Amino acid sequence: MNRLVRVGSVAVASLGVLALSACGSDPEPSGSSSPSTGSSSTGAECPQGTLNAEGSSAQKNAIEEVISKYNESCDKVTVNYNPTGSGAGIKQFNNGQVDFAGSDSALKTEAKDGGESEAAQAAKRCATNPALNLPMVIGPVAIAYNVDGLPKLVLDGATAAQIFQGTVKTWNDPAIAKLNAGVTLPSAPISVFFRSDESGTTENFTKYLKAAGGAAWKGEPAKKWTGTGAGKEKSAGVAEGVKSTKNSITYVEWSYAVDNKLGVAQIDNGSGAPVELTAETAGKALAAAKPAGTGSDLSMKLDYATKEAGAYPIILVTYEIACSKGLPAEKTALVKSFLTYFAGKDGQGALTELNYAPLPEEIRTKVDAAIQTIS
Repeated sequence: MNRLVRVGSVAVASLGVLALSACGSDPEPSGSSSPSTGSSSTGAECPQGTLNAEGSSAQKNAIEEVISKYNESCDKVTVNYNPTGSGAGIKQFNNGQVDFAGSDSALKTEAKDGGESEAAQAAKRCATNPALNLPMVIGPVAIAYNVDGLPKLVLDGATAAQIFQGTVKTWNDPAIAKLNAGVTLPSAPISVFFRSDESGTTENFTKYLKAAGGAAWKGEPAKKWTGTGAGKEKSAGVAEGVKSTKNSITYVEWSYAVDNKLGVAQIDNGSGAPVELTAETAGKALAAAKPAGTGSDLSMKLDYATKEAGAYPIILVTYEIACSKGLPAEKTALVKSFLTYFAGKDGQGALTELNYAPLPEEIRTKVDAAIQTIS
């Protein structure tokens, strides 16, 4: 069952805990919020009402904490976030069921199978106005594993691609042994877990496998998994799968690996030394990203094959996807208020201890400026 994070004036979710089950499958109709009448403890005006959002499970821990902090000032706003996965979030947003979506990849601008693109559908939902891709959470993707007696594991793009493609099948395969000289590796089969739901984490990870794995990865980057393994729903599902299964491996947002006490592979990006996953090394990879959007749309193009020394190459950006225009005034006030806090120094500052990398200041200020254009 999907679970719903409900944080508002009545109940504030604890970090990492989903307080209520999904009783909000029928979101409050747009326009049902009260007008702005409250004020925060800092003196800034706060709206009143209910804000519904859905999507990326990779940012679940981050958005829970930000909602909690936001409600310390704006306690008359209830923010519901349902971490059903990026694909589901975009569909719910485009169908008008939620006020904004969280997605680990920007809206697609190219259509598939003769239909409309995600961006075109979003523009319809926003009363013919474009939807904005607003980068908000930097979530490094860990290659997480559970192997007794293996406190350190080094992988490179080609070897990771072979493991997740299914062509490297055992832990003591020569390809793994070459990267881990002097380490005793078990002869056990490798159990791979993957996201069974459509996932932006999957899309970002397969972008890495394609860029850094070369011919070893046969598929194309996509939200739907095409490699080997056993499927589990959402980030929590794959993390729990590895935690409960010896000699297993998965790809999962970093905070889930840490919370479940899983091993995290170091990545040989070709710079000469394996790179450990930290907020600093993830930030170095983000610095290599190039803008892909125009105007207030801030989608980014990441370099998954970077060879920069000390750069951890497997990162994702969770975007909050919101209408630039087209929502009722009451909902617009709620969206702007919450996203402004999320992009602010307090909101971003709350993420560091949760194993997310905060937005670099030069990006954070652009995100804040784009949010202020929402009307």
